[in-house]
Amino acid sequence: MAAKQRARDSGFPSGPRERQRTKEAGRLSFVDRVLTCRDCGREFVFTSGEQEFYQSRGLMHEPRRCPECRSARRAADGTRPAREMHDVVCSNCGKPTQVPFVPTGARPVYCMDCFQTVRR
Repeated sequence: MAAKQRARDSGFPSGPRERQRTKEAGRLSFVDRVLTCRDCGREFVFTSGEQEFYQSRGLMHEPRRCPECRSARRAADGTRPAREMHDVVCSNCGKPTQVPFVPTGARPVYCMDCFQTVRR
C-alpha cells in the first residue's frame, strides 16, 4: 500500500522504473532518463524539463513513444494541422535553424543547442 501512495504522491509509477529525484532547497530536482520507444524500439531521453512539465500537468505516466513517433502519430491522426516551421538564423551562434513560430524581432531566436544553454 505504501508503494501505491508513493506513486500517487510522486506523479509517476514506483518500482524499478521509478524516476530518480533529489531534494534541493525544498523542491524536486529531476534527472534525465533514457527510455525505449514502444513503436520503433529506439532509446530516447526523457529530460528533467519534460518530467517537470508532466508533473505540473498532473500526468501520471512517462511517455512510451519517442518524440518522432509521437509527432508521426499525431500527424497520422489527422485532427491537428501540420506544424509550420520558419527558417531563422540563431541570434547567438549564427547557425541556420527552424522554429515553430513566426519571429517578430522583438526577442532573440536561438537554435536548440543555444536555447538549452541560455535556458539554464
